[in-house]
Amino acid sequence: MNLKHGGDSEARFAAYVEGLASVIGHADRAGPLRDYCTGLMLPGERKSVEPMAARTAPARTAAQHQSLLHFVGVATWSDEKVLAKVREMVLPAIAKDGPIEAWIIDDTSFPKQGKHSVGVHHQYCGQLGKQANCQVTVSLSIANHSASLPVAYRLYLPQDWTKDRARRKKGGVPSEIGFKTKPEIALEQIRWACEAGLPRGVALMDVAYGNDSRLRAGMTALEVPYVAGIQPNTLMWRPGTGPRRKGKPLNNTGRRDEPDLVSAKEVMLGLPKRAWRTVRWREGSADWLSSRFARVRVRVGHNKLVPEQLLEEWLLIEWPEGEAEPTKYWLSTLPANVSFRQLVDLAKLRWRIERDYQELKQEVGLGHFEGRGWRGFHHHATMCIAAYGFLISERETIPPSRPRRTTLFQTPVLSDRYRPRGSPLAA
Repeated sequence: MNLKHGGDSEARFAAYVEGLASVIGHADRAGPLRDYCTGLMLPGERKSVEPMAARTAPARTAAQHQSLLHFVGVATWSDEKVLAKVREMVLPAIAKDGPIEAWIIDDTSFPKQGKHSVGVHHQYCGQLGKQANCQVTVSLSIANHSASLPVAYRLYLPQDWTKDRARRKKGGVPSEIGFKTKPEIALEQIRWACEAGLPRGVALMDVAYGNDSRLRAGMTALEVPYVAGIQPNTLMWRPGTGPRRKGKPLNNTGRRDEPDLVSAKEVMLGLPKRAWRTVRWREGSADWLSSRFARVRVRVGHNKLVPEQLLEEWLLIEWPEGEAEPTKYWLSTLPANVSFRQLVDLAKLRWRIERDYQELKQEVGLGHFEGRGWRGFHHHATMCIAAYGFLISERETIPPSRPRRTTLFQTPVLSDRYRPRGSPLAA
């Protein structure tokens, strides 16, 4: 299939791939790069190497299979350089509708049957909503209200893996990769984004990350404001109050002779009726999305907090009509003069990362990689993000009510001799 000859989309895709090829290293990688990206963009139920080889080279599927396997699993091109090129080419399309507003932290999981794929472990699997055998990755996306793009992506390596030399060697885990918690990986990505000079945004994170006080403190040290989900038992001082005892940091329970500390839920229970108001934040598929919120300025207590360095933050609480109690709590270091609607709007902008992962998995096959090694796992993800970036640059805006479809190119006719592995006809 020759993408250099066709409609406007094909021509733009060819130019896009040429841009990626400029940072891929050896010239002989340009062809497999083009074919791999093409395979991810073509319609198809499965986007692992074998079916992509059959779609992109029907007349020589076996040779194409080996070529793509080597490109994604063995070749030593840089994920960082390719992702930087994707940002360079895609950010102008995102910025047409306004500047970057948010840096969104999240993770996603990939259920696995076996135990040999790099990083696989029995752990919480968000895709299944329970503990299961899976791989988990941590990512950072930049976003505005029109689009979002993952800019950093790393596999979480459980402690069992980091300590097992044989498994590390078999999975090709780089020697410099040690154990880091997911929030530690997230902070590393935020620090990198600051050093790389990415367009600044407010960091958005759910409870799994926002409840980590070290991550929040690290962002404050980097001068990155945040809107972070927290648990209702997070300790804080009521509005207008603060620590009584100076000179000593709080202990590991968040208390050191501080009887005035109460939970976020207790702060909520003390709010007057007039504190609650209905706020709408964006237009959905049928109507404006709205809910009932309250916000108040508080000071938050946590392990190793130095009282003299304590600053006020926003506590934002959502209590939808008809619910028995509030459903969500956030802390935010946005300025004291931020409007109520803007605070809610940014807290709710995390829906963008959910769209990212939905599209990356359903449209470009993020979870379809069948290799077991560290390099292949990350190379495949980088190619998926590159393909996703092209879709963003083509669509420019992403209406929340309409899914994106990878139907820019026609699927070539497969050879009559092609038999996918596992097929009864291949036996």
